[in-house]
Amino acid sequence: MKSIIKEKGRHKVIDKVVVALNDNAIETLGAEASMVFVGNTQHTLPYMLKHTDLFDDLPEAYHDSAFLDRLHFYIPGWEVNIIRGEMFSEGYGFIVDYLAEILRTLRNDDFSQQYADHFELLSDISTRDRDAVNKTFSGLMKILFPHREATVAEIEEILQFAIEGRKRIKDQLMRIDQTYETVRFGYRRAGQEKSTLVQTIKEKQYPQHYHQDRPGEMEEEGLPHVQEEGELSNGSPSEARIPKEQHLVFQENRRGVSYDDLFGPHLKGAGKITITDPYIKLFYQTRNLMEFLETLAKLKSDDEEIEVHLLTVEDEFKGDRQKEYLMQMQESIWGAGIRFDWEFDKTNSLHARHIITDTGWKIILDRGLDIFQHYDMNQAFSINNRMQKYRSCKAFEVTYLKEQAKP
Repeated sequence: MKSIIKEKGRHKVIDKVVVALNDNAIETLGAEASMVFVGNTQHTLPYMLKHTDLFDDLPEAYHDSAFLDRLHFYIPGWEVNIIRGEMFSEGYGFIVDYLAEILRTLRNDDFSQQYADHFELLSDISTRDRDAVNKTFSGLMKILFPHREATVAEIEEILQFAIEGRKRIKDQLMRIDQTYETVRFGYRRAGQEKSTLVQTIKEKQYPQHYHQDRPGEMEEEGLPHVQEEGELSNGSPSEARIPKEQHLVFQENRRGVSYDDLFGPHLKGAGKITITDPYIKLFYQTRNLMEFLETLAKLKSDDEEIEVHLLTVEDEFKGDRQKEYLMQMQESIWGAGIRFDWEFDKTNSLHARHIITDTGWKIILDRGLDIFQHYDMNQAFSINNRMQKYRSCKAFEVTYLKEQAKP
């Protein structure tokens, strides 16, 4: 029944459903609705991966595999940036009410097959998994590309994201209920046989915990992952790894990365290092350089000395402050046996970012040392400020090449 309540001169309609229950009559009513659960976890991610599952903090009544299997997407809040003032647009935007009306109207449209002309999901993805991926993909397309003019690369990125969110749920279901079978979450380009498997960031960062119940399930030959990442030690001493030529790709929001692991094995034993980077100007950029020098200080023995030469570009507006930072760094790091100097490129054509050692290694960096997302450098008691591996990364790539050692 419907009851109408008079409230401050306005009529407010409240829908009520009354179901009479007795020994002879029980009526079941159906409805369509979306459910979203938001909350914090009580344990760290590695702890949950090793001992429990990502749904561990849900109420017991919801910690049921049949119920969880009906969720479409799991958003890892630890991979989402904290909202900061600089993230807000300074231009025009939609009023919230107007935007909500647009999104409500778009509910009548189906964008789920926008990828069908370019990609197809792997055949062993079940109907329920496929529906979850399609609905997530459709919703994201409506928000990001309501005009349907996304490029193939943009469509692929959204499809990967939709698959990853559903895969994160299914991977945890296999921990909760061993009757669930392993599923290859991936896709292939239309008309091609080569498949691409999608992995979560934490699956790559903590492989020893992520698939501990099903070892080796991602080792199927001939199925490349979305990102082909090299192995980082994740806490093991970087010098224990053997340096080799390789190309590494790191996803946005990846954690567990440090200069010690990224550069340490390839820098150990070097007596002279040249850093080429045109963007060592601002405070956070020079701070990155200082942390790189700290990595060198950890690698070397007390009786060794290392020469480090920086080739960069002088800041057009704050050159004096830039020089002040570099001079402070030079004076400070000499106490650790590192002789640091720099020069400014005068050609205005410096674009490359790389590190070259006299032991023959060339490390090519697409972002230079600027691989970390924003963190509060002024907060002395922040773990992100003190230890790199707890910071979220930007998306970046690094290539290690072995050249002839310099005399």
